[in-house]
Amino acid sequence: MFGELIVPPSVIREILASVPPEPWIVARALTQPVVPLVLRANLGAGQSEALSLAMEIGAERLLVDERAARRVAGTLGLRVVGTLGVLLAAKRKGLIVELRPLLDQLLHQGFWIAPRLVKQALITAGEGGSP
Repeated sequence: MFGELIVPPSVIREILASVPPEPWIVARALTQPVVPLVLRANLGAGQSEALSLAMEIGAERLLVDERAARRVAGTLGLRVVGTLGVLLAAKRKGLIVELRPLLDQLLHQGFWIAPRLVKQALITAGEGGSP
């Protein structure tokens, strides 16, 4: 949907732990040290490397869901999109018919999304607001 997903090695290790590799997921190592502001934020390795890599390559968007990482991204001037944003964009583009079944599946598998965000996403998708 967005072309390539460029990720640092630590994220590749996390992704490959749960899903097979896809051709649109491209690994790229950092060539610069992790940005000092990111180091001070005490994020996980994947988030820290993803934020720094986004800065290094001038990424158009950063895909991240965790609130702390989103705050740091905002401080760094990075445009952020999360899982809900990706799903809403997919629905707008006609790549998915309904958002609700995918949200239900994510929630069932332990992915945490604030109930107010679920409700807001369903309303935005034209699928009502009841989680």
